[in-house]
Amino acid sequence: MITSSKDDYEVSTDPDRLDIDSVHRRLSTDAFWALGRSRETVERSVRGSLNFGAYDAAGAQVAYARVVTDLATFAWLCDVYVAPAHRGRGLGTRLAGAALDHLAPHRLKRVLLSTLDAHDVYAKVGFVPFPDPEKLMIWTPEAAGEVPTDAAGPTGPGSAPPGNH
Repeated sequence: MITSSKDDYEVSTDPDRLDIDSVHRRLSTDAFWALGRSRETVERSVRGSLNFGAYDAAGAQVAYARVVTDLATFAWLCDVYVAPAHRGRGLGTRLAGAALDHLAPHRLKRVLLSTLDAHDVYAKVGFVPFPDPEKLMIWTPEAAGEVPTDAAGPTGPGSAPPGNH
């Protein structure tokens, strides 16, 4: 578990501090890549991920990010969300940096993410455009002719097309 404080915000990987109600509400109603995501899907994604919360001076969770990884070769940074009242203060960059710092001892070959409009946020901690995007492929239930069971579940982060945070 890591915890770091700066500028009246604390970033922590402590799972007991996560406000799942807040994470679900914000992702499912305000994050374009996760609109309509069910509470059950959010809970499963949290259980299967390395989670990062950012907390204000009063201890309220104001930002969230998660990493899906095997801790050996690969990680996917996703669901990076900062509450509107706390945007513009570097919290998205701090969460991405905290994730990379946490993963550094594992010497992963690559950490990926997808973003529609926050390239500058992630460039500050070393992310660059994928050099050969033509090598990437994606599977989604829709492409396979299946009907997803959750509005943002199976097609949410980790499998969504570019634009997902």
